[in-house]
Amino acid sequence: MAGETTGVEIVDAALAGEAAPFAERLVADQVASKLASQDATLWGPEAESEASIRLSWTTLHKSSRPLIGEIEALRTDLRSEGVDRVVLAGMGGSSLAPEVITATDGVPLTVLDTTDPGQVADALAGDLERTVIVVSSKSGGTVETDSHRRIFAKAFADAGIDAARRIVVVTDPGSPFAELSEKEGYRKVFLADPNVGGRYSALTAFGLVPAGLAGADVARLLDQAASVADELAADSVDNPAVKLAAAWGAAHEKGAEKVVIADTGSGIKGFADWAEQLIAESTGKQGTGLLPVAVEGPDSPGFADAKDDATPVAVGQAEGAAKISVTGSLGAQFLLWEFATALAGRLLGINPFDQPDVEAAKKAARSLLDNPDKLKGGEEPSTVDGAVEVFGSEGVVTEGKLADILRAFFDSAPETGYIAVQAYLDRLDDASTAILRGEIAKRTGRQTTFGWGPRFLHSTGQYHKGGHQNGVFLQITGAVEDDSGDIDVPDRPYTLGVLQHAQALGDGQVLAEHGRPVLRLHLTDRAAGLAGLVRAVQEAGE
Repeated sequence: MAGETTGVEIVDAALAGEAAPFAERLVADQVASKLASQDATLWGPEAESEASIRLSWTTLHKSSRPLIGEIEALRTDLRSEGVDRVVLAGMGGSSLAPEVITATDGVPLTVLDTTDPGQVADALAGDLERTVIVVSSKSGGTVETDSHRRIFAKAFADAGIDAARRIVVVTDPGSPFAELSEKEGYRKVFLADPNVGGRYSALTAFGLVPAGLAGADVARLLDQAASVADELAADSVDNPAVKLAAAWGAAHEKGAEKVVIADTGSGIKGFADWAEQLIAESTGKQGTGLLPVAVEGPDSPGFADAKDDATPVAVGQAEGAAKISVTGSLGAQFLLWEFATALAGRLLGINPFDQPDVEAAKKAARSLLDNPDKLKGGEEPSTVDGAVEVFGSEGVVTEGKLADILRAFFDSAPETGYIAVQAYLDRLDDASTAILRGEIAKRTGRQTTFGWGPRFLHSTGQYHKGGHQNGVFLQITGAVEDDSGDIDVPDRPYTLGVLQHAQALGDGQVLAEHGRPVLRLHLTDRAAGLAGLVRAVQEAGE
């Protein structure tokens, strides 16, 4: 893999000078060494109780070693039975790290972090005779993951397969899910370290079990993390985590509240998507924080033309407009970015281990599911333009041509604000939706993020409600083809399509309650609607 030497270079001379006093402060306060020794007092008295049960990630390169043999033994047993297709049901920290690990190692893993019925149907259409599903959840109560478990258990049973033999669980000790798993007799239950939060769990069972069962070299991953652990614990201005956190802190103080991340040949696949959750959910609270913006490459809009409100970071060697470059193997980068994010929390004066605003969208979605009439009522669009229906929160322009509506909406974002595109669609079949990020960023000159719903709710969703309140939110939802295209959730009074719709409306409701503009575009025909939307975005920018 390229970039095996781990390091952080602050390429921009001005930023390097501004970061120096921040680094010196971290060193003088011995923050890195105290973090490595799991000192829960580093973020103030209000954060201490939470931090005291969230710091075991600093030693996972040692404590996760016993998992390696367990994972390999199970993988060998499964393959001896002809089971070599791994599906992962998990959200946020339970899916982002395994996806990066397996993509980087080039081994197949089917990831379900969606409620889109089409994407779940595609996963079900795989060879069930060869399939094991890893269900990952700290408590088991995550609605998406619980739905996937129920759906796959029924599919296995319908196919004459012993479902319990094909379900592997990753959860916390003593959780309701651990109890359920024992009752149901699931094939194997891996108990993760309970003193690690989801976004710091890459090197726990949540990251290692699905990736290892899929064939990734997870022992090497731990070796890579171990190779930098001592350096990251050192109270030195040359500590890569100290340098990265200091640069972020200095940039944020001067108004660069966004961190734009591009890969520059690191050999790591999809790293920015993992870093996005880590940074956004850790720092985006109390009206402050760092908004990560994952872009397609160093020549992408938002990176190549970044303004004073953003700091371009290259994962790999410095290229183009990069002000910071971060190099290293995947395991080393996991630990480096986790250390840097925790140190940045100290500089920003926030608790990097809680997520106080994540639950709001979940509650709103649950309320809608409990009151189906609310989902069906009030759904008359303000405008219909071809295959696109237009809905908007109070104060958002929703009448006229779609291009004019989009132009007014984009213009409502402050000059130093951001535009968030949130696609509640199938990220495989509707993958071309992601081109909207670059198109909008290029035409508006504003930083633009892109997230697949509901996956982003477990990632950047915290920042949207708790961070800098200068975002505008473009939701894209799509019709399920017909009743036969939806999927019932066994023993639940809703389908996946209804759940997906409730999640979009629930999050939009919470954002609107925060005073943020929300424009929802519903595609009555996904392909035609998306084509019309792309044309309208291009026209809006002319």
